[in-house]
Amino acid sequence: MSRRGQRMSNRGRIGPAVVVAGAILLAGVALFALGREPICKCGTVKLWHGVAQSSENSQHLSDWYTPSHVIHGILFYGLTWLFARRLPLGWRFAIAVAVEAAWEVLENSPVIIDRYRAATISLDYYGDSILNSMADIGAMMVGFAFAASTRWWASVVLVLVLEIGVAIVIRDNLLLNILMLLHPFEAIRQWQAGA
Repeated sequence: MSRRGQRMSNRGRIGPAVVVAGAILLAGVALFALGREPICKCGTVKLWHGVAQSSENSQHLSDWYTPSHVIHGILFYGLTWLFARRLPLGWRFAIAVAVEAAWEVLENSPVIIDRYRAATISLDYYGDSILNSMADIGAMMVGFAFAASTRWWASVVLVLVLEIGVAIVIRDNLLLNILMLLHPFEAIRQWQAGA
């Protein structure tokens, strides 16, 4: 590749990289302004916290809801492929990161936290730590990269494995989470509570 071509190629990466960095930074600042804790109030940082119904859930780097964010990335890749496939992959990735960052801020707003507590089994949910939100954005990025680098059926298989696996282990997953937020079903709530 000529030097001019390489400069143009590098320029094409700068814009998406700035959007990605800006979205992550703005999300962190917004979460801090919302009063989110930087790390778990317990004072430790864990790579994995596996107890879904606890005050430390959504406070560490990963937990049983991390697969949902990987799935976000796969879905965002699919949606940008369907509706914006003419955009370079870097810009599609930047859009996905910006949407996920915005969701992390919205998810940690009082309105959504109250909705989680009223409509789902997450009675002890008081929002994510900033560290957990940043890790969730990272998990979405991993999902997007996976979908971009594999065949579509591999992404479908991964989504099914993650959704079914998490549902078996904690009686919750992305689909149930969305369903219960939009229209709570008492039968699902009782099943999730172990009744």
